[in-house]
Amino acid sequence: MYAIIETGGKQYRVQEGDVVFIEKLPVIEGDAVTFDKVLAVSKENAVSVGSPLVSGASVSAKVLGQGKAKKIIVFKYKPKKGYRKKQGHRQPYTKVQIEKINA
Repeated sequence: MYAIIETGGKQYRVQEGDVVFIEKLPVIEGDAVTFDKVLAVSKENAVSVGSPLVSGASVSAKVLGQGKAKKIIVFKYKPKKGYRKKQGHRQPYTKVQIEKINA
């Protein structure tokens, strides 16, 4: 059984027991989170797809922690103009474990 959820402007395919890194949520480690934006749910051989959401479906998850991804370098450069700009970025994330798919 799996579900496709939407959070933080992105879509994730999740199953029970999965650990997923999603866009940062304002929650504390150990809290429970419920995702109501379920786009599709698969049970055994049947797939139910919402238009746009599956009514009555939700996904329960537990927050394992907050963190930041690996640093990336953003380098802007214009030839022959002496313009160089180097900047780093670390994207914040929330680590969650999927506990139950309610459909």
